[in-house]
Amino acid sequence: MSATQGPHSLAFRVMRLCKPSFHVDPPLRIDPFDLLAGEDFSDDPASASLFRRHVSSADAFDSDLTYRNRFLLNHPTDPIGLSGLLLLPQSFGAIYLGETFCSYISVNNSSSSEVRDVTIKAEIQTERQRILLLDTSKSPVESIRTGGRYDFIVEHDVKELGAHTLVCSALYNDADGERKYLPQFFKFVVANPLSVRTKVRVVKETTFLEACIENHTKANLFMDQVDFEPAKQWSAVRLQNEDYHSTDGLPTSDLSGLIPKPPVLIRSGGGIHNYLYKLNPSADVSGHAKFQGSNILGKFQITWRTNLGEPGRLQTQQILGAPVSRKEINMRVVEVPAVIHLNRPFPAYLNLTNQTDRQLGPFEVSLSQDESQMEKPVGINGLQTLMLSRIEAFGSNDFQLNLIASKLGVQKIAGITVLDTREKKTYELVPEMEVSVLSLSEFQVPTL
Repeated sequence: MSATQGPHSLAFRVMRLCKPSFHVDPPLRIDPFDLLAGEDFSDDPASASLFRRHVSSADAFDSDLTYRNRFLLNHPTDPIGLSGLLLLPQSFGAIYLGETFCSYISVNNSSSSEVRDVTIKAEIQTERQRILLLDTSKSPVESIRTGGRYDFIVEHDVKELGAHTLVCSALYNDADGERKYLPQFFKFVVANPLSVRTKVRVVKETTFLEACIENHTKANLFMDQVDFEPAKQWSAVRLQNEDYHSTDGLPTSDLSGLIPKPPVLIRSGGGIHNYLYKLNPSADVSGHAKFQGSNILGKFQITWRTNLGEPGRLQTQQILGAPVSRKEINMRVVEVPAVIHLNRPFPAYLNLTNQTDRQLGPFEVSLSQDESQMEKPVGINGLQTLMLSRIEAFGSNDFQLNLIASKLGVQKIAGITVLDTREKKTYELVPEMEVSVLSLSEFQVPTL
């Protein structure tokens, strides 16, 4: 088998298959008569009058032969320059990540003799991998006659950036029965069509994610879908203007929910569009997934179409939020009565959660004393320490704490602490809460 040296009977021709573009002609307006006569023909009054006598129809030509009407727009389409024709791609052009690369490949026999037993392969080579697109080893092409060709189409979903090489090879027998090998290489570069810049802001227990999508291509992108897929420990809601895609004033029907929303247009050459999402900890996940402390928020699924409908699809990498530091245990207030009376006991319902993968406890719940203020406006009624049993890994325990208020007005409940009696660790977990304490006289109904 001979290598690439020497003349070959076969040759590959490659054309990228993509949507044609509009053929645009510069809106240069000319008079058709200029093709028959010189430019200064109408400047001579005698020639112009002689020509008018030979014009049989007034509608055939403009009776005014001067140049003053040459730039008037007689039809709204005159300045557009669209000829109504479509232009096939003349080169590979720009190829972007997320698109489907489709190519029409033709194997031509330009020799004066027939070739036989042709095995054809086509593959894409990148820096990371080699992807086989076509292989006729099991069923070779029986023959390609003189001047004949063998055509095929290959497709590849572009998932990597950088240099790509389309390798087309043929193994065949020439007229002398010699087995020859022909490789041909077609190189192209895959660019990024858009960029996604994110910002994460945390406000109390709520996380806000802002994504800015910028168009780096030379064509407008119509965003069919920009969905954020949150990680298991998060739930996400997109925030947008209430007037966005408003249907006020339009007739409604039962099929209104089935009509897709119009795509978002991001203009070519640096156009941007912003998306805002609100993330909250999910209540539907298991304890381990909820408390493992991962700062992964999720990823974006983006689909779009170009001017002539060519689709594209991208998936971003996992988006990271601020590092999450999880406490070993967490205590939250479940319920506090809406009305609290002075010097009357009231219950406070709380929940204690173990956020580790081991058993913790037993615990002692108490109200810490402030040295600067010996008597708190809200204290524990009865025993000053409440004992709680052990809590399994990622488990929780609901309990009730009996409190009493000793001062009127808006008072703070603060200093609820938890002591792990086995590990001798003290946790002050509940943030300060404000409650309104009223006297019983304010609720007494006057009698007649």
